[in-house]
Amino acid sequence: MNRLASEIMTVAPLIVVHPNDRVPKVASILRDHHISAAPVVDAEGKLLGLVSESDLIRHLGTEHDKRKAWWLELLSEGEDLATEFLDYLKEENRTAGDVMNREVVSVNEGTSVGEIVDLFAKHNIKRVPVVREGKLVGIVARADIIRSLASPA
Repeated sequence: MNRLASEIMTVAPLIVVHPNDRVPKVASILRDHHISAAPVVDAEGKLLGLVSESDLIRHLGTEHDKRKAWWLELLSEGEDLATEFLDYLKEENRTAGDVMNREVVSVNEGTSVGEIVDLFAKHNIKRVPVVREGKLVGIVARADIIRSLASPA
């Protein structure tokens, strides 16, 4: 298959979140649009990261609570911690910028579908943002590749 990212990528409307969006808002966006991840962009559209369902739920397990209690105890050295700090640690106060993956594998519009498939396998990922000069212009997900297989050029 000799198709390029620009030929199969999803472009509009791109569902994105912003670094200051709180976790409940991000979760609502993912739910409402039936997607499992969204790019995190700044006001100019520059790609900052990617936030997935896994990123949102990572901190909800009981093991995380045990680890958090241990390091908070160590940090406080018997003193009360600031209420603002403790409130920040609550999941509903965290933001996309707090939980996003900053090490995002991205491609440009000229990347071949074959190269994208190789990236999916190499990095165990399901989607890649497509960028031009650092700005998000599209996204290629597994579903886009399946669609391209179903309707050859």
